Amino acid sequence: MTFEAIRSRLAVRPFQPFRIVTSSGETYDVRHPEMAVVTKTEIAVARADDDGTPSRLVLVSTLHVTALEPLGTAGAA
Repeated sequence: MTFEAIRSRLAVRPFQPFRIVTSSGETYDVRHPEMAVVTKTEIAVARADDDGTPSRLVLVSTLHVTALEPLGTAGAA
């Protein structure tokens, strides 16, 4: 996945939550644009506890991002 594609997804307004899928099968949900920062080689993703409070930061190589999937929203049919 390219840096530009990930950066574009973070810039969409209104923001649309999405899931980062990696080549190892790991997934990282980005529910708010401030929960991720992208550089040309990595994405820093804030991981949240069950209550939604960000508790740790995970670095993901952009080379290993295989897909960006939209996340469903509460109340969606």
